[in-house]
Amino acid sequence: MKKFAIFIVAVFALLLGACSTGTGDTNEPEKVEDVNLTVFAAASLKSTFEELGAQFEKDNPGVTVDFNFAGSSDLVAQIQDGAPADVFASADVKNMDKAVAADVVAGEPVLFATNVLQIATPPNNPKKIATFADLAKPDVKLVICAPQVPCGNATVQVAEKAGIKLSPVSEEQSVTDVLGKVRSGEADAGLVYVTDVTSAGDDVLGIEFPESAEVVNEYPIAALKNSKNLKVAQAFAAFIASPEGQKVFKAAGFGQP
Repeated sequence: MKKFAIFIVAVFALLLGACSTGTGDTNEPEKVEDVNLTVFAAASLKSTFEELGAQFEKDNPGVTVDFNFAGSSDLVAQIQDGAPADVFASADVKNMDKAVAADVVAGEPVLFATNVLQIATPPNNPKKIATFADLAKPDVKLVICAPQVPCGNATVQVAEKAGIKLSPVSEEQSVTDVLGKVRSGEADAGLVYVTDVTSAGDDVLGIEFPESAEVVNEYPIAALKNSKNLKVAQAFAAFIASPEGQKVFKAAGFGQP
């Protein structure tokens, strides 16, 4: 891990230097040519990436970061179909591996965060859910992510390891959609990431369960080969994995890789 950290810092400094056109004789951020960077990122990264994107823009005048947030499986399918994107950040290694296999990734993906599942209920917890097993009760309207989505795949694995059969009323394409149904009262409970519960604040009640520790999702990021601004894309990916990025992820409840 020490070698990895040194590598990231070195690459980050090198790439930002390559993006700059200033003389370096002032303390002002160095101006680069106007660049629009398109980042495809897992829905669970929305709040953290928006915060880090704003910081990256501030540090690199002339760069605008645009985001497309969705389920990782949908994002990788869009990339494989030729959607214009500069960076891909997945909520699991499986979907990043699909991008690597499709030969659309530039260099090696880098792990930058981890996440685990948590139960989300409406604030009053109408079904008095306290454990993972409670989600299997016949009168509980449970919403989960679809199996091809990272949070859905994690849900399947946790249920299998716990020996519990879940019967959800709906399977969604992202954690955002699951959380939305819990917030609206359409669901008695949903399985999302701990970070989603944190970002939702008082809108939902988060319930931890020990089985979640059995399945930990790892988040990789990579610049994409077809990027028209590859050096800037690589600099953004390095920034996400940098110590500054790690502080933001830790505050949001993510674990370190």
